[in-house]
Amino acid sequence: MSESPRRIPPLLTPENRFFWTAGADGELRFKRCRDCARWIHPPAPRCRACLGDDLEVAAVSGRARVGGFTVNYQPWLPGFPPPYVIAIVEIEEAPYVRLTTNIVDCDPDDVHIGMPVQVRFEQAGEAWLPLFAPVQG
Repeated sequence: MSESPRRIPPLLTPENRFFWTAGADGELRFKRCRDCARWIHPPAPRCRACLGDDLEVAAVSGRARVGGFTVNYQPWLPGFPPPYVIAIVEIEEAPYVRLTTNIVDCDPDDVHIGMPVQVRFEQAGEAWLPLFAPVQG
């Protein structure tokens, strides 16, 4: 009997594939409007701000801050033991871009609102999941 994957991979579509596979290159990428420079996430065919459709995919630094979090103590997934932190992080270049993710490489009791974090990637199938760890130093 094979062990269940640690994390469940997302469904890859033509619209979101760039986001979920960018971690293979060690980059966190989002769409950005070339007309008004607004970052767009989740991926969409048009800019939500100006309704333009001249979009590009561009990398960000991978730095963010914890905007909110909870610590899960329930064993929901086989091979993924609690406790673990589920967080919303705000991307440094565009704090209005928020990701629901996990905070890794630290004790759950050390996580706090405003904590600076940096992206790390974990492969799950074809996808590379963006996880975040505390900024060192």
